[in-house]
Amino acid sequence: MSNSSALYRPAPGRFMLSGALVLLAAFALLSSPRAHAADAAESCKPPICRLFQAPDAFLSEVFNGAVPAPQVLSLDAAAQSRISAVFGRPFPQSRVRYWTQDGRTAWIFDDLGKKGYQPTTSGFVVRDGGQVDVARVLIYKESRGEQIGDAPFLAQLAGAKANGTGLDVAVDNISGATLSVQMMVRMARTAIELNALVP
Repeated sequence: MSNSSALYRPAPGRFMLSGALVLLAAFALLSSPRAHAADAAESCKPPICRLFQAPDAFLSEVFNGAVPAPQVLSLDAAAQSRISAVFGRPFPQSRVRYWTQDGRTAWIFDDLGKKGYQPTTSGFVVRDGGQVDVARVLIYKESRGEQIGDAPFLAQLAGAKANGTGLDVAVDNISGATLSVQMMVRMARTAIELNALVP
């Protein structure tokens, strides 16, 4: 058989390199905020889930369309102890992704209003000095208490600073959503503490 009619067999090294590039591309896509936002939107179905704002839309808004590359805060035992003190229980992550630009840090994480509840995803921006700049509910999965995602409620958290394990502002309760209100206060305080740990 002539060389021209022989089957083409790619070199093993070339095949392995191509496969590695495909895997890296897939990982980059899945780990991007946009991919996670799409997954979140797809999995959030009414009436037990309300998508207030996709995570990538939140980041785009708070950074005026120029979202910085994400960074990772690693929590050692001492940091975990500090976070757990304000989070109310052991913080479930040892590495927390955040975004920082011009003296502001953005955080997106989950919390539970009560054990057995579905997690709520919220986003916070904290300024240098430990002041909440922006607080948003992104994905809410409870049948009651979704008023915590409304602008008038969230406006109460803007400008808040740490006061012990709580905040230095009084936040009005919502009838039938006390645990959800407490959760948002707790999450805002946790975002402040996370910001304080950024090197």
